[in-house]
Amino acid sequence: QVQLVESGGGLVQAGGSLRLSCAASGRTFSTYAMGWFRQAPGKEREFVAEIRWSGGSTSYRDSVKGRFFISRDNANNTMYLQLNSLKPEDTAVYYCAERPRLIGGYDYWGQGTQVTVSS
Repeated sequence: QVQLVESGGGLVQAGGSLRLSCAASGRTFSTYAMGWFRQAPGKEREFVAEIRWSGGSTSYRDSVKGRFFISRDNANNTMYLQLNSLKPEDTAVYYCAERPRLIGGYDYWGQGTQVTVSS
């Protein structure tokens, strides 16, 4: 059973930075991709970024392009999300997730980490 544990959230002023980490354990195969999602109060969960585990290609939602950067450490089964130039509208619970195969969705989810950006 794959387990994902996020860390690195917190309270930061607008314009500040945070780095989120997601440690994966229990994996017995090479996964296809991992991603970050977020959910703000009263809103639906939304996609933030994804990274292919082999090759490292990335994709982002438009509102975070140029500010957020996703990366991974294959050897340590860890994924990161660098959040720069944070805005109050980035406030949300951030979740990491794993997509084991090309066909299919995200099957495994972490418990989430709170990011709060004050104005």
